[in-house]
Amino acid sequence: MRPADTRTPRTARSTTRYRPEVLAAVDLGSNSFHMVVARYSHGQLVIIDRLREMVRLASGVEENGRIDPAVAERAIACLQRFGQRLRAMRAGSVRAVGTSALRLAHRKESFLARARAALGHPIEIISGREEARLIYAGVATNLPREPGRRLIVDIGGGSTELIIGQGLHPLELESLRVGCVVLSERYFGDGKISAKRMAAARLAARMQLAPVRNAFRRRGWQHCAGSSGTVRAIGEAIRELSPRATLITAGGLERLVDAVVAAGHTRALEFATVTDDRRPVFPGGLAILAEVFAVLGMKEMRIADGALREGLLYDMIGRNTDEDARERTVRSMQLRYHVDGEQAERVAATALKFLAGVRDAWKLRAEPEAALMLKWAARLHEIGLDVAHSGYHRHGAYLLENADMPGFSRGEQSLLARVVGAHRRKLSREGLAELVPPWDRAALHLIVLLRLAVLLHRGRERGPLPRIKLTAGTRSLQLAFPSRWLADHPLTEADLRQEEQYLRAVGLRLRLTRRRR
Repeated sequence: MRPADTRTPRTARSTTRYRPEVLAAVDLGSNSFHMVVARYSHGQLVIIDRLREMVRLASGVEENGRIDPAVAERAIACLQRFGQRLRAMRAGSVRAVGTSALRLAHRKESFLARARAALGHPIEIISGREEARLIYAGVATNLPREPGRRLIVDIGGGSTELIIGQGLHPLELESLRVGCVVLSERYFGDGKISAKRMAAARLAARMQLAPVRNAFRRRGWQHCAGSSGTVRAIGEAIRELSPRATLITAGGLERLVDAVVAAGHTRALEFATVTDDRRPVFPGGLAILAEVFAVLGMKEMRIADGALREGLLYDMIGRNTDEDARERTVRSMQLRYHVDGEQAERVAATALKFLAGVRDAWKLRAEPEAALMLKWAARLHEIGLDVAHSGYHRHGAYLLENADMPGFSRGEQSLLARVVGAHRRKLSREGLAELVPPWDRAALHLIVLLRLAVLLHRGRERGPLPRIKLTAGTRSLQLAFPSRWLADHPLTEADLRQEEQYLRAVGLRLRLTRRRR
C-alpha cells in the first residue's frame, strides 16, 4: 500500500480527469425520456444521436407518492433501450438526471436501482432550480448573442421553469410545480375539453405563477424564448391557424385556446403537428403558456433550440475543464458563510493526500468524483460556524442539505451534508445507507479522512504538518508520526486517542505509531 504523505499541505490540487470526446445526456423527464449523444471537438458540440420516448412518468406517480408499476415497467424498458446505446461509454462521459416526477415520488429507491441497472450509469435527482439552471445553459448557448436580458420558459410534464439571464449567466431562476401532464390529467383526464375546464386549468396555473410575478416583472427582459416539446408544439399549432405567424404571440395563444375548446375532446385536436402521444397533454401545456403570457405581461416569444439535455452536455464539458459550476458554488458558499479559506485549504490538502494513500485499500480508485467530494466537504466543513459554534457541524450539514447549490444534484448535496455533519464528535453509520450509490458505500471512508485532517489541523497553524504516513486495510488505519511529534503535541495525541474510540464504533481500528526517523 502506498502511504499518504502530509509534508506539504499547501493547496488542494485539482485531480487529472479523463476528458471524453463523446458525451451523452439522459433526461428522465416527467413527460418524455430523452437521450442525446454528442461529439465535443474544437470547442463545439456536434449531435450524433438522439432518442426520445413518451413515458409519462408524472402520470404514474400516485397520490401516495408511489410509482405505478405499469408506468415503472414502461420507464425501465425505455432505459434498457437507451442503455444499449450507452453500454460502451465509460463513467464520466454520461450524465443522467431525473426531474419533477422523481423529485416528488416517495419510496423510489427500488425503482432507481432498477433504472440504474437498465441504463448502466448513475441517475441523479436534481432540484427544480438546478433544472432551471441547466435548461438556461442549454438554451442560451443556442441563441444568438444579443444585448439585454432574456426570459426563457420551459414547460415540462411535471414542472415549468422560468429563467431570466444575460448572455450565458442566469440571474433569476424559478421552478413551478405545474406541468402539462399533471394539469392535463387533473382537468382533461377523460379527454373532454370545455371552456369551464380550460378556465379552471388556467386558474391553477395562474396560482402557481402569482408568487413569482413581481420578481420577474421587476427584473425585466428584452427578449423571450420558449424551449421544450410543449412550447414547440404550441408554436406549430399556432402556425397552422395563422400560416404567416413566425412567433408565439398573446393573440395567437388565445386563438389557439378557442380552437382547442371548440374541438371538445383531445381526440378531435386536428393539428398535423400535434402527434397522437402529445394530444392528451396538449390542453394542459396550452393553459400554462397562456397564463405565463398573461401573468408576466408578455407580448411574443420565439421558439428556441436546446433544453435540459443540451445543458447537461455543456455542464459536463465544464466539469472536465476549469468551469465546473460546482466549484463556483463552493467558492460562493465559502464567501457567504465567512469560511476561513486558509484553514479550509489546509484541511482539504491533508484529506486529499490521505485519500491518495488509501484509494486502493478502500476501493475508491474507481470513483473519480471521490477526490472532488472530499475536497469540497473539507472546504465547506466550517460553514456552520456562521450560525453558531455549538454543534456547528450539524448546522453545516443542514445548510448543505437544504441550500440551493447550482451544479450539485440532490444526491451530491446529501453526501456533502453527511460528510460535514459527521466530521467531529461521535460517529455512526446512520443515514449512510440512504445515499445513492456509490456514496452509500464510500461516504464513511470520506468522513474518516476528513475527520483525521480536521483533527490534525485543530491548532490552525500556518506551517506544514510533519511527514505523517497513513496506510489502510479493509477495516483498519495506521498513522505513523515522527518519533517525538506526538509527545510534543499532547492535545493532538489526546484527540487521536479519543478518535480511536469513535472509529471503533463503526468497525474501524485506528493505530498510532512512531517512526525513529
